[in-house]
Amino acid sequence: MLELHDISLRIGPEASTALLEDVSLLFGHGGQLVAVLGPSGCGKSTLMKVIAGLTEPTDGHTIWRGRNLAEEGDFEAHEVGYVPQFSIAHEKLHVWECIEDAVRLRCGGLYGNAVGRRVDEVLGEVGMEAIAEKRVDVLSGGQRRRLGLGMELVSSPDLLLCDEVTSGLDPRAEDEITHLMKDVARKGRIVLNITHSLRHLEMHDSVVVLCQGRLVYHGEPAHLLHYFGITHQENLYPRLGERTAAEWAQSWLKHKDAYYVRMNGGAPSGGAAIADLAEERAPVSFGAQFFVLQRRRWRLFWRDAGQVKLQLALMIGFPCLVVVFALNGLPALRAAAELPEDPLKQLLSDFSTKLDYLRVGGMVSGLIMFQVVLLTLMGSNNAAREIAGERLILEKEKFSGLSPAAYVLSKVAFLAVLVTVQSVWMSLFVNAIIKMPGDPLWQTCLLFLVNASMTAVSLGISGIMRTSEQSSLVSVYLVGFQLPLSGAVLALPGWLGTMTRPLIASYWGWAGFLQTLQETRFYNAVVQMTQTPLMPLSVVVWVLLCHVALGVTVAYVGCKGARWE
Repeated sequence: MLELHDISLRIGPEASTALLEDVSLLFGHGGQLVAVLGPSGCGKSTLMKVIAGLTEPTDGHTIWRGRNLAEEGDFEAHEVGYVPQFSIAHEKLHVWECIEDAVRLRCGGLYGNAVGRRVDEVLGEVGMEAIAEKRVDVLSGGQRRRLGLGMELVSSPDLLLCDEVTSGLDPRAEDEITHLMKDVARKGRIVLNITHSLRHLEMHDSVVVLCQGRLVYHGEPAHLLHYFGITHQENLYPRLGERTAAEWAQSWLKHKDAYYVRMNGGAPSGGAAIADLAEERAPVSFGAQFFVLQRRRWRLFWRDAGQVKLQLALMIGFPCLVVVFALNGLPALRAAAELPEDPLKQLLSDFSTKLDYLRVGGMVSGLIMFQVVLLTLMGSNNAAREIAGERLILEKEKFSGLSPAAYVLSKVAFLAVLVTVQSVWMSLFVNAIIKMPGDPLWQTCLLFLVNASMTAVSLGISGIMRTSEQSSLVSVYLVGFQLPLSGAVLALPGWLGTMTRPLIASYWGWAGFLQTLQETRFYNAVVQMTQTPLMPLSVVVWVLLCHVALGVTVAYVGCKGARWE
């Protein structure tokens, strides 16, 4: 059913370091719970990733049900489940919601009441019916491992890979999880259980022992002590240190045929095959995945009280800051607006008391840039952690068949709502108090575009960074460079401005906003205050849309690539 032939994985200069070396294994039938043992760093997790197809081996190949996975396609998403060391559930969701989302993302043939029935079945299978309403963030370690197993069982996989799911658990929880894996295996699955613990070996149908990337034993647990010449299981690891890994591997090659005969008796031993449940294993459409992800994202947003409060504080506080800094200049701004349109009357006006021309120009330019920079800061906050903060969950869901495009589109749809609300409120509030001259509709559109630009770029950064901390730091630095490199306050040298301006969203938002003032008397006042060249409105819109497209593209490329570490 599952065969590994001479699997090797080498890294480093000229492939000098071997993580796995000529590992060959045979699991001829379902209904097996297999313990994978070995000292830390011996290659257990690496072997699991090679089997799962997450890491490409340097040499060797894997056969699954007679199919060479290297030549005839990888596992189907429903054929294999992978329970990693990390949590694969969102902290703010309830247990039943995690299972339900897994069903909707993986079981394309289930709809309506059928989804609820499948959720109930899985909760019963992993013994979580009584705590279905609990949130993930209050679960114990053992309960989280049960949940992880349950999320993998929704599509009834034939092969289940469990990477140290009992590590860090108390003895009772370890007992429960081991018994659960045994029950799961009895339904016709091959369950590979990577573990450091030597307890419960007797519950496993076979034991695989690795040492420094080499296979040194694969047989029944009853024969383990005899093979290694030890009296207690706890002596296994010290015993391995008495010989080199190459010597142990050579010894196993001499004896493996006899142990395989003992282990299988020449025929499969128990475990009925899993029924081919076509409905549960049907692929899920792009639209269905998008809907599930979108619903989940909004659910997580409203349950994160800290995030909601921060968004409200920024949305309300930033426009108020703009107004506060504009208060001193409002009399001059309004006086300028009341000047007579007739040039002769304007010339005869008491200019010294009604208008300090340059001061008004500087104030208008500063207010525009202040709004723009604050919106770029909102954009950074919107998206800097959006992907990086749940990267490992994304990787696990991609392994289970999630479309990266559906994932990124769900993020774009969610962020588009935030950007729209933030930008429209900024424009309405500031204009209501300050009564900024110019076309308010175009001004709102430009504020939206500059916010969307920085949000999309930060989303792209989040998609390629390894951690949310790195992503947040880079996004904040990017916002910090917006004001000085925009040239709105002090003009940059010509060559430097030409190089940096295409990349600075604040410049384009500021320049575009100024174009909406062309039909007012303030435009010339602003132009007199700056030596930075201004671009036509059409160019501004095109460049900001390019920023958005670039950010979303980078996010997609980042999500499509694997980042398990």
